[in-house]
Amino acid sequence: MKQTLLILSLILTSATARAISDNTVEIAYNGTTATVTVASNISSYVTVSSGTSSHVVITQAESFAGVDPTKSNTDGEIIYALSGTSSNGSLLLEGSFKCSVELNGVTLTNPSGPAINIQNGKRISVSAKSSTVNTLVDGANETYNGCLHCKGHLKFKGKGTLNVTGNSRHAIYSKEYCEVKNLVLNIASAVKDGIHCKEYFLMESGTVSISNTGDDGIQVELDTSEGSTQTGITADHEEENTGNFYMEGGTLTINNFTEKAVKADGTATFSGGTHNFNATDVQDVTGISDVTITPASRTIDGIYDIHGRRLSALPQRRSLYIVVENGVAKKYIRK
Repeated sequence: MKQTLLILSLILTSATARAISDNTVEIAYNGTTATVTVASNISSYVTVSSGTSSHVVITQAESFAGVDPTKSNTDGEIIYALSGTSSNGSLLLEGSFKCSVELNGVTLTNPSGPAINIQNGKRISVSAKSSTVNTLVDGANETYNGCLHCKGHLKFKGKGTLNVTGNSRHAIYSKEYCEVKNLVLNIASAVKDGIHCKEYFLMESGTVSISNTGDDGIQVELDTSEGSTQTGITADHEEENTGNFYMEGGTLTINNFTEKAVKADGTATFSGGTHNFNATDVQDVTGISDVTITPASRTIDGIYDIHGRRLSALPQRRSLYIVVENGVAKKYIRK
């Protein structure tokens, strides 16, 4: 009997003391609770304020020991690894440093908001781990922009599957650029766009399927927020803000959309891969003729910004505008 108790004690001690990899935060959902385990080397830089609630709230410090926040420190980033199931759960991540979100077989539904809400204005890597199936669903609440909502820029990767449903607005929203590589991404439906991002969208590889959207399959906007300027295409898209859509590889299927399969404030370029929709279902600035004169020197019927808002005059700030002259719409780029 004593021997049996000793063995049980050793097993329990081993499970309790299980170490996780450095720079890792494990989040395991189970119904209305979640177990959050923080690696000891970053415990001073990660604050979990949600206790055992399935609505996990984490704040990450701007930097932690040995990491320069101004550089791309792949080995030094904090990794948030999500697993388990909750029909009433979420992740709210706050901070201002690059990080990675690993989806390790998680099914997460938030009836009252985003399934994942990343209030971090840096690059966020979202990886669907190999052979895993991950599902995100939100609730009907228009106080946010996406089921997967990111204040920074999103890089999707991995060799697993991610399924997303947007019951409020967009299925995936990125306030900056969005890139896709390798993974299988399925968007079952969205009240507005399947994917909505700013600056640019790049699909390098993988399989993306978007269905049943109330607006566009993918919409790419220019970032016109304060201090943002239109850049033109840049090397490796570094600091690029063009509103462009790029497809270089993979398979992109978009169907049952209300407006356009792809809508871009810049130019849509298909240089590789397979896209399963018609060219007529793509809208970008190449569909509007150029204007080469100064609008003030001609009779103008209307001036609009890239969001369709009517303006009283052509602004001085650099951006793209739509000028209607004698009933004909033309694009005008203020340089």
